[in-house]
Amino acid sequence: MGPRPTIERRTAILGAAAELFAERGYRGVTIDELGRAVGTTGPALYRHFPGKEALLGEVLVDISERLARRGAELVARASGPEEALELLLRGHIAFALDEPALITVHDRELGNLTETDRRRVRRLQRGYVEEWVDVLAALRPGASRVTLRAAVHATFGLLNSTPHSRGELPRDRMAQLLLAMGTAALTVPEPSSPTTASAPASAD
Repeated sequence: MGPRPTIERRTAILGAAAELFAERGYRGVTIDELGRAVGTTGPALYRHFPGKEALLGEVLVDISERLARRGAELVARASGPEEALELLLRGHIAFALDEPALITVHDRELGNLTETDRRRVRRLQRGYVEEWVDVLAALRPGASRVTLRAAVHATFGLLNSTPHSRGELPRDRMAQLLLAMGTAALTVPEPSSPTTASAPASAD
């Protein structure tokens, strides 16, 4: 593999690849089409990436790294868990609204990654989730981490629905709606265990 592209060039390549993979599917895009999307040729991309599979891996590892890094930065600068939760929500909402192609590619193409890249993505995602769980644990000390982790995953499902749910709402209105819904979902009290119904008494 040749020299790595500049940051700007790499960003352009990964962005174009994400859009094409989201639109046509990983198997429906050729390396020549990827090259043309960034104003070059398919063979020219091989100077930076070994092939289409490696490019898909870069797309999904890159966004996983960015989310994990940004999450840690937001928590570190927050004055307390309430602010940390709001910052995490706003940060993820911005990602969901501004980069829907990446959500589509992740949901549809994760199985096409190499085992190495898939493990990297999963490891980064686990770390990102635990940032949220740590914040929630400070806000809800009586809740189990298992419950909090489930709540985080469920909330990601809500926030990441934007490629399908946004509709005609303006961006700022959708962001406000998602913030309110995400906050409510993550701060709802833990449900009590269901009581077992008593067996009906037998007739004498």
